[in-house]
Amino acid sequence: MEIKIPKEIRDYTESVFFGLSLRQFICAVGAIFAAVGCYFGLRNYLGTEITSWLCVAGAASFAALGFVKYNGMTAEQLAWAWLESEVFLSKALAYQGMEERRTLQNKNRKRGVRV
Repeated sequence: MEIKIPKEIRDYTESVFFGLSLRQFICAVGAIFAAVGCYFGLRNYLGTEITSWLCVAGAASFAALGFVKYNGMTAEQLAWAWLESEVFLSKALAYQGMEERRTLQNKNRKRGVRV
């Protein structure tokens, strides 16, 4: 029996089923359901070949969520960080625009121009 001990304790993941972590297993089962649902939902409308490619694409993208790690973040954490950065960016741009408008209004008031 061989037990792997990671050097960093945060890298430890417990194997729940088939050597997968719980997160990976749930995403794998979700990928199976996505592929089956895609097949039964589209087989009557599209050909078999197109349906099979859509099943593969749907299942692969769903299963990848369980295995993707970027800079130590899971896919959900990465999506949340991206969303927060975009919202912050849009708020910062809106604030910058309001500040520019306010300074322009102040300049116009000083010159006597009505805005």
